Amino acid sequence: MFDPESVGFMLRPNLSDYPVRDFRDWESWRILTPIVADEMIRISRQSLIAPQTVLEEAYWDEILLGFSARGHHVFHVLLEADEPTMRLRIEGDSELAMAKQGRLDHLPRYAEARAWMSQRADVVVDTTRLTPDEAADHIRDAVRVASGEDLAATPPEDSRNPPRGYSASS
Repeated sequence: MFDPESVGFMLRPNLSDYPVRDFRDWESWRILTPIVADEMIRISRQSLIAPQTVLEEAYWDEILLGFSARGHHVFHVLLEADEPTMRLRIEGDSELAMAKQGRLDHLPRYAEARAWMSQRADVVVDTTRLTPDEAADHIRDAVRVASGEDLAATPPEDSRNPPRGYSASS
């Protein structure tokens, strides 16, 4: 698991003289995220799951280019839910309480970006009525199909890991 926000958290105190509304607005974040992920892949020899919403299509293009330049394929998963469900989940997330308002504030921008994100995603999973395990099963199956794996075959012991060479984003 790789959280691209950790790159933003690293940059924030170091670029405090260059204020932005969101750390994704720093070009440095868009450059460093694929570099840091590449190092994690190199060292661990494992695929990464990177939960991150990028609302600006141009920023998404920059990140994809960074991964591609390092020889990585990004399997883009768009997790979505209806707005009342998203609000309920955000408000109920005690783990990221300090990010709650920012996440709520992003909902209108998400609604605007949803069209291009769903068009460009490898798979869109509506999680409104799914449990986390059911959503993970949908994603796993989509990754297996994309990698040419036989869905009728017995899944690997840890079937939640995407096949080698894939990075996932949401």
